[in-house]
Amino acid sequence: MAAAAIHQFAECITCHAWSPDESMIAFCPNNHEVHIYKFFTDKWEKLHVLSKHDQIVSGIDWSKSSNKIVTVSHDRNSYVWTQEGSDWVPTLVILKLNRAALCVQWSPKENKFAVGSGAKSVCVCYYEQENNWWISKVIRKRHESSVTSLAWHPNNIYLATTSTDGKCRVFSTFIKGVDKRGSQSSTSTDSKFGEQIAQLDLSSTWVFGVRWSPSGKTLAYAGHNSMVYFIDEVESSPAAQNLALRDLPLRDVLFVSERTLIGVGFDCNPMIFAADDTGLWSFIRFLDERKAAPSASKASQDWTVKSWYGIWKMTSALQNSSREGFITNQIKGTSVITHRTQGTILGSGVLQVFKIQGQPGSKDSPDG
Repeated sequence: MAAAAIHQFAECITCHAWSPDESMIAFCPNNHEVHIYKFFTDKWEKLHVLSKHDQIVSGIDWSKSSNKIVTVSHDRNSYVWTQEGSDWVPTLVILKLNRAALCVQWSPKENKFAVGSGAKSVCVCYYEQENNWWISKVIRKRHESSVTSLAWHPNNIYLATTSTDGKCRVFSTFIKGVDKRGSQSSTSTDSKFGEQIAQLDLSSTWVFGVRWSPSGKTLAYAGHNSMVYFIDEVESSPAAQNLALRDLPLRDVLFVSERTLIGVGFDCNPMIFAADDTGLWSFIRFLDERKAAPSASKASQDWTVKSWYGIWKMTSALQNSSREGFITNQIKGTSVITHRTQGTILGSGVLQVFKIQGQPGSKDSPDG
């Protein structure tokens, strides 16, 4: 996969967001500013510099419909920027944080946005027209560590979060006067603000990059243990699938369709995952070309060590998963261990039923 174009905006970029028509980009060059560039014919030109924060800007999101930019920073503040003529006018958001704000994302209807923080809390912000300002309601005492990423469900009510405590959680963010009851899902609108819908204890390491599928039926996120987690029907009867990779951890994931996911991470090479007709997820290929594969003997040894290490890590991480499941190994250019469980994600249990298939051609493989 060759780059369409390369432009050096800065030595380091901490976060960025595209405009609705993707003709402009807003990013933080690792300082307290946000630079906005626009592409003209054959080059990028700087149009604006947003400089209201005092410390590094850690999150930016550009709304698709209202054309508003929201920024958060380590200075514990957030601003909503509205374009008036040729200028961007900031509006301060009251976050009530005592630690750095780390990430931000607009809701699908763009009447709310969520802010994850290092204060073990999430701020859900909305516009109060009576006082002409943005205020927040805080979800506290749920996370045990910093919130690393956020993802809004298509129903505009449920919010998924990941944290450095190794857990993924789903909360209700229903706010009276902002959200309407019975709009899309009676169950989601019946829940109160801050109510925890689910807690997924699938990882023993930091977790990042949570995303919902377009329909909201599947939730995916990545772990720092080189694993990817897929959960179907989170609200009613959760079913989890865990993919352990032999490559470096992923940092973020993105659904490009209901059954296709792109993962990016420390390998600097995007990975494609897909689900088959039965809903089983697997690794498909890398987007970029990879170097020539090692010799057969070395590859076999590498598979054995890393695959069994992956099984050990996965088994340890699934102590709170359901009691029944299966493990299958798939060889598609890289060693992938897939685990799938049915039933509740919460509670204690030990993995009891599993099946292991060796590398094709090896003595422990069915065809070996």
